[in-house]
Amino acid sequence: MLHRPLVEQFYPEAHFGGFTRDDGSVEFYTRIATLIEPDFRVLDYGAGRGAQIAEDSAPFRRQLKTFKGRVAHVEGCDLDPAVLENPYVDSAKVFDPAQPLPYPDASFDLIFSSWVFEHVADPAMVSSELMRVLKPGGYLCAVTPNKYGYIALASRLAGNARHVRLLKRIQPDRKAEDVFPAFYRLNTKSAIRRYFGPHGDIAVYAMSSEPAYYFGSAAMFWIFKLIHKLTPAALHTALFIFVQKRADS
Repeated sequence: MLHRPLVEQFYPEAHFGGFTRDDGSVEFYTRIATLIEPDFRVLDYGAGRGAQIAEDSAPFRRQLKTFKGRVAHVEGCDLDPAVLENPYVDSAKVFDPAQPLPYPDASFDLIFSSWVFEHVADPAMVSSELMRVLKPGGYLCAVTPNKYGYIALASRLAGNARHVRLLKRIQPDRKAEDVFPAFYRLNTKSAIRRYFGPHGDIAVYAMSSEPAYYFGSAAMFWIFKLIHKLTPAALHTALFIFVQKRADS
């Protein structure tokens, strides 16, 4: 979670609404907001305990991320039983990622997934299942680290065994129960096209939000902000993925 007074030194506009011009969450969820309809059935794939909403410091972003009450039904699923206590979904199921999703074919008008694809061990299985439970003409929306960005690179170099300890130093507010093994097998444009291209029309692009890993230091924040500015588009930290399932798929 960003420390607002520090953020406002670099992004004065954050004082007005709590978000910056580079806010990736606003980018991602605003685009979803243009797609949803009141009668939609929506699946939050990897919903967890709802921390991304509950622990967000900006009321506008919390509202933007909350689809419950804006659509007909929000379903949550996760391998973590904490999803059963998620207050931002109408109902939830725990699933085994090595098994088919516990839903009939064409169950959802829109599926979204926030910071989950990096944890996918079997992209062929996951992509097939997501497309199976998505209605023809429906949308899949995902945000995930770019495998070629410095955050994913540092994560891979550190290894899964060190994630909790390192994130505790870098992001002290990050809870250990929100840290899962990462594989980065569904985190490149080519992988997205390979696994989802046969099923639908795709838009995938990379961008870097304001720095999130800066050890609470203004100097480090400035350095990472400069890195983001100078980084080529292909190496930006996050991938934004949008797929519309074809009617004949």
